[in-house]
Amino acid sequence: MNGTNELYDANGVIGFTNMNIQTEDYITIIKDGSGVGRVRLLPKGTSFIGTMGAIRNTTVDLDYLFYVLLNTDFSKHISGATIPHIYFSDYGENLIDVPNSKEQVQIGAFFRNLDNLITLHQRKCEIGTKMKNEILFKDYFSQWIQMYKEGAVRKVTLNKYYLTLNWVGRIAPNLKTCEITRFTYQLLLNEYAEYHERQTTMDFHHQLKGAILDAVDEGIITNDPTRKAIIKGRKPKEKKIKYLNQFQLQTLLSNLELGNEMSLDWVILIIAKTGIRYSEALGLTPQDFDYVNQTISINKTWDYKSNGGFQETKNKSSNRKVQLDWKTVTQFSGLIKNTEINKPIFINGKTYNSTINEFLKRLCMKSNLPFISVHGLRHTHASLLLFSGVSIASVARRLGHASITTTQRTYLHIINELENKDIDQVMRLLSGLS
Repeated sequence: MNGTNELYDANGVIGFTNMNIQTEDYITIIKDGSGVGRVRLLPKGTSFIGTMGAIRNTTVDLDYLFYVLLNTDFSKHISGATIPHIYFSDYGENLIDVPNSKEQVQIGAFFRNLDNLITLHQRKCEIGTKMKNEILFKDYFSQWIQMYKEGAVRKVTLNKYYLTLNWVGRIAPNLKTCEITRFTYQLLLNEYAEYHERQTTMDFHHQLKGAILDAVDEGIITNDPTRKAIIKGRKPKEKKIKYLNQFQLQTLLSNLELGNEMSLDWVILIIAKTGIRYSEALGLTPQDFDYVNQTISINKTWDYKSNGGFQETKNKSSNRKVQLDWKTVTQFSGLIKNTEINKPIFINGKTYNSTINEFLKRLCMKSNLPFISVHGLRHTHASLLLFSGVSIASVARRLGHASITTTQRTYLHIINELENKDIDQVMRLLSGLS
């Protein structure tokens, strides 16, 4: 070893005896059992009492010497049975390689920084793991919504997720994510079901399930707690009439005041004739009308629930062309011929859903009909199509449903009624066979 190494016992020996080292920087080689153990660097002011050997005040850079000794096999250099020791004088420069002082400093600093980086990373991992284990489920769900749903779903859908989040905070404010088991999750669903109908509870379950399955993938939760969940709920309220029959609709339309200027009467007419959604009707512009082919293109909606403006349709299936009867095409062609091609034909200032529903309520009262909402006109349109024998697939496409299943679920009562009529027809047919 280059340079003079002033050893603790000043005799050129690293011996192993009980020592009290203090005040200066030392590299210590601590005895472990009967052999030589780990290497440590004691900072200034550190007091250590134990069985060790020590090097101090060496001209060799302490960081460099520490990492070299850390990776040196001392078992080949140890002498003595009672007190194991190392004589540097026996090995000189052959014990370790010592480069020049500048390189020593660079090498020592590199490994010291590397050690610090590894230690920092380990601490971050430990803190991250602890934070994951301690995070409340309401906070995890909130972060999950921001990460995966904001900007990816329509605002109305996003609002439903935040409504679910509010209920989680109300029902289980102190539930940790790592504590969610099948039992605790079922308790959460049961508590929610105390206040909601079964279908609403099912929607609540589906929204939570997406976040919980991601927590399982991240290792925060060990197993899927949503498996075999039981969906309960309050008894459904008595449903209001959602649609009119053909005679009632005809009565309603006959009482519309269809003048030469755009009005709410025209909104009711086009929804009743096409079955499009209220937001889709508000998003119509003159360029959406194809008078030659007698269709309107549904490719956008109007955000009447917030600050207005065009927005995307509910889903991809909602982008569609809807056939119109020739009379309605003729009426609208004259009505909007002087309207700007990209301007919504029904929008004139702020629009509210309550405005059209209140107008429709007065119209129903005037026509001596049961009150339905503007969305009820869409149900009325679909019901009339089904009763007239139009296939479920065609009705689903006209309404812009994402799948036929949606149409079947929404109009199950009508489908069951039609099925009973079909059975009667089949029986009459069979009875006529000889």
